[in-house]
Amino acid sequence: MQLLHSPSSPYLSLLSSKLQPKAVRLSPENCLPVQPRRLERSIWVLDKRSILSSVSTKAASVEAGTSAISIGTAESDVLKALSQIIDPDFGTDIVSCGFVKDLHINEALGEVSFRLELTTPACPIKDMFEQKANEVVAMLPWVKSVNVTMSAQPARPIFAGQLPVGLQKISNIVAVSSCKGGVGKSTVAVNLAYTLAGMGARVGIFDADVYGPSLPTMVSPENRLLVMNPEKKTIIPTEYLGVKMVSFGFAGQGRAIMRGPMVSGVIDQLLTTTEWGELDYLVIDMPPGTGDIQLTLCQVVPLTAAVIVTTPQKLAFIDVAKGVRMFSKLKVPCIAVVENMCHFDADGKRYYPFGRGSGSQVVQQFGIPHLFDLPIRPTLSASGDSGMPEVVADPQGEVANTFQNLGVCVVQQCAKIRQQVSTAVTYDKSFKAIRVKVPDSDEEFYLHPATVRRNDRSAQSVDEWTGEQKLQYTDVPEDIEPEEIRPMGNYAVSITWPDGFSQIAPYDQLQMIERLVDVPQPTPAQT
Repeated sequence: MQLLHSPSSPYLSLLSSKLQPKAVRLSPENCLPVQPRRLERSIWVLDKRSILSSVSTKAASVEAGTSAISIGTAESDVLKALSQIIDPDFGTDIVSCGFVKDLHINEALGEVSFRLELTTPACPIKDMFEQKANEVVAMLPWVKSVNVTMSAQPARPIFAGQLPVGLQKISNIVAVSSCKGGVGKSTVAVNLAYTLAGMGARVGIFDADVYGPSLPTMVSPENRLLVMNPEKKTIIPTEYLGVKMVSFGFAGQGRAIMRGPMVSGVIDQLLTTTEWGELDYLVIDMPPGTGDIQLTLCQVVPLTAAVIVTTPQKLAFIDVAKGVRMFSKLKVPCIAVVENMCHFDADGKRYYPFGRGSGSQVVQQFGIPHLFDLPIRPTLSASGDSGMPEVVADPQGEVANTFQNLGVCVVQQCAKIRQQVSTAVTYDKSFKAIRVKVPDSDEEFYLHPATVRRNDRSAQSVDEWTGEQKLQYTDVPEDIEPEEIRPMGNYAVSITWPDGFSQIAPYDQLQMIERLVDVPQPTPAQT
């Protein structure tokens, strides 16, 4: 397996936190270069329950004449020092985020060791996290040596229980879509996948275009045929330079000639029965259009986010707008726009042969936060035709640098989305209320569990034909509490109640339910 090396790019800077006077904020802008050959795997974890669960210390005697440092004080000193480091995506210190694991302190020798566990191996500022953690702990007067390690963790999709077996170990699924053919969508998808792999992530790419698969042309795997596992009846993906891949073009069929419903079934089978294993990112190269095939893909898997590809022409904007609206209705966040074939340089001037403004128009009209421009480059097209992605063929070039920035954007935005979704609806036992904070909304409110249960609109609670309410008010006890709340895509949660009923509660519905105005404060016994 060949390791990919990403080019040095400006990602990291240190800014003072406005919330904590002595805090250090890590920002992806105007920053120091990432070491290109470091592919350590590390994972960001947002689990406040585990902040101190793994903290342990080794008690040791202190030499006579020196002041003893209590275990609690030593731990407090280290954690307080580490809390100066702010994660730029979550806006919270790394201790509160639960990144600090396995803290060990030897007071006699002044030794401190711990592990930083991040949520993605492709974290663009993992080296800076390690550097600053060493610095802030070493500044403690009683510390003589610091040992910081960065760790990796298996993929943990937040929707694992609701997915087919093949998709249960994939952390993020990113769709690359254009809704218009010929704009370079497959080029963007393939180069994005290899950029993420070069950043240290475990990556797969799924070519969802059955009518005209592009992947067999753009990559050159040694094994160009998909293999079936006869025992499990699953598909084993082929692999090229460390990236797993599946395409109908590798099925020995070339291009398909079949009707839409059959194509949807083929895509479903290829995607869900493949043994993807543990992946940090699965990039889906979406086919053009907004029809049945695209809807099937969006419904089969919970897409984490979408990247939109367009060109400067007005016609491209019209088609792309349809795709953005489709993702909006399906509650899939569009996190970036890539405007391909924007310009070329000649005779010291920059020319825009197809005009300007389509990409920025998508950003402005639909509020998509990030825009990336790709130039017209013969090498970009040639590398795709030769079976070697441009970011691999020229890892230090301008195109690779643009994809590196796009990769950082995807990593950071996916981390934000996952954090927002995983904490959107939770149960606060101290208040005995359901807390709701819908993604992309600053509003936070509380709901009475019994009220949420009584507002179920499924067939078990409401007659589908007459609309008559089958679930009566008195059927739900006032003190009912949910047993489990799990995210369902980016639009709803599944709430399991003590009677075994699993209620699907869309965010839109929760926002319409009567809210608790006076949330009771927890009693000492409850805390």
